[in-house]
Amino acid sequence: MELDNIDCRILAVLQKQGRMSNADLSELVALSASACHRRVQRLEKDGYIRDYVALLNPRKVGLPTTVFVEITLSGQADEVLDAFEKAVARVPDVLECHLMAGSADYLLKVVAGDTEDFARIHRRYLATLPGVAQMQSSFALRTVRQTTALPV
Repeated sequence: MELDNIDCRILAVLQKQGRMSNADLSELVALSASACHRRVQRLEKDGYIRDYVALLNPRKVGLPTTVFVEITLSGQADEVLDAFEKAVARVPDVLECHLMAGSADYLLKVVAGDTEDFARIHRRYLATLPGVAQMQSSFALRTVRQTTALPV
């Protein structure tokens, strides 16, 4: 399915205000409520809309520290990659894990309460990940821009 201009407008609005009522959404995208509802259902069914979530304030929930961890593995065999990916998926403090091209094999985005909490996460989880040859952590000092909205 190709996205038309109205689909893109619906997606752009929902990415910023996912709890908006269908009536308000239909008004913003200049469609009748029933046509808007059908389009949203189609976008959900076709996988363009993956989920609806609440985005939490990390400071309010006691996780203001963001750490980016570059991981280099000891090898590139499928078994090494699979074992690492399965293990890292079980670490609750890892928000994102990306297989990379470049000097590091993986880049993790980790949240923590503070540096002591990150040390706990490092000792308990990160240091025990299988196949890790090298790990480098970088602490974010300030978030300049953050969005979950894709440019549609």
